[in-house]
Amino acid sequence: MASATRSLLYLASGSPRRAELLAQIGVPFTVLRAPGIDETPAPGESPRAYVERMAREKAAAGASGAPAGGPVLGADTAVVLGDRILGKPDDADHALATLETLNGREHRVISAVCVRLADNHRLAVSETRVRLRQLDRATLAAYAATGEGLDKAGAYGIQGRGAALVASITGSYSGVVGLPLAETVSLLEWAGVPYWQ
Repeated sequence: MASATRSLLYLASGSPRRAELLAQIGVPFTVLRAPGIDETPAPGESPRAYVERMAREKAAAGASGAPAGGPVLGADTAVVLGDRILGKPDDADHALATLETLNGREHRVISAVCVRLADNHRLAVSETRVRLRQLDRATLAAYAATGEGLDKAGAYGIQGRGAALVASITGSYSGVVGLPLAETVSLLEWAGVPYWQ
């Protein structure tokens, strides 16, 4: 467990999945208003550098809404095919097109977590390989029509109905959901944030 110093964590994210994962391991936290930052990848920026930058910027933006020096967690997750970042779909048609791109193929899910404490920060990254099953278009369209993937990078939710699309996963399941817990716990210990509460 974390050190005897007890600090309430401030979560700079509007993601209900990140909140659920922190609650799952008993972290005391409060959600800050989702930081409004430009999430456009920079020209020539690699997917890993992108998620690292986003996690740092979200933690820094969240720090402006937290008590001075309080620990703030920012995170970002990208679904990557080759070197192409597949963002959240705009609508069901876009979701279906994304799923067809991933159909039967292995892709990477890169999640970065940054904890900011006063003027210091630490960052950790998780990379997981996921392969979707080879499915017919009607099955993919039926899943896209559920709407579950509309607010998720890659247009699927592995923690929900989208689990039926997944053939295999190598790496961090929680990282695919949006917050790699092993890496997160290490950062929480550094910041003196308790868990198992």
